[in-house]
Amino acid sequence: MTVGFLQRIVAQKKQEIARAKAHTPESVLRRRAEAAPSPRDFFGALRSGPTIRLIAELKKASPSKGLLRADYQPETLARIYQQHGAACLSVLTDPTFFQGSLSDLERVRAVVDIPILRKDFILDSYQVLQARAAGADAVLLIAECLEDSSLAQLYREILAWRMTPLVELHDPQNLPRVLRLGARLIGVNNRNLHTFQVDLEQVIRLRPLIPADCVVVAESGIRSPEDVLRLQQADIQAMLVGEAFMTQQDVGAAVDRLLGREGTHR
Repeated sequence: MTVGFLQRIVAQKKQEIARAKAHTPESVLRRRAEAAPSPRDFFGALRSGPTIRLIAELKKASPSKGLLRADYQPETLARIYQQHGAACLSVLTDPTFFQGSLSDLERVRAVVDIPILRKDFILDSYQVLQARAAGADAVLLIAECLEDSSLAQLYREILAWRMTPLVELHDPQNLPRVLRLGARLIGVNNRNLHTFQVDLEQVIRLRPLIPADCVVVAESGIRSPEDVLRLQQADIQAMLVGEAFMTQQDVGAAVDRLLGREGTHR
């Protein structure tokens, strides 16, 4: 991946937002958001529990690996994730690089009870409205993609809609920016979005720098029960996993293996 790949994603996203605004006026979208089912407690679902909590991700494709799952059926996958003990779900809604959609999120919202994150490259208030209208309970904000003013504005708007902001960073220099927001749910992406290289130790290195009352989410590179144990020992409360599941024929069994409880499920 080139250094400019993240910039390419952001440029593409701005075009998508412009098209969406032309298609559906903000006033119409706001009415839909106001009529959507009440948000569920995404933060609370991750804070509770004696062991690390799983955010299981629905992702059809990725920029680094291409198509991950040809038979991508969001409703079926969501039910499996819930049945096998996921605390929350993450749904990729980016169409260009991840082959996702807001429709995927809406379909998932209709069949599960656990909270759902809209995972996308959020740059504009319009996307927060889209998330709420589709039934999202949480929205991802990526510090590397946003200047301070935009990051703070979007953070406040997500809270105003009673959703949970998951604020993500990779580069340690962005941590002070995230902490200044008052963020309580902080994701550390072990994948460098410029190079797409993954280092599981990234979240472990940053954990001591994050206040103890924050819930920390490890993102990317989590593939084995040993990885999970390593995260738990580092006092990391949650993990977001998608690719390791999407490439498996039996997704439920893959979840059980990762959580160290093969052959059992709720």
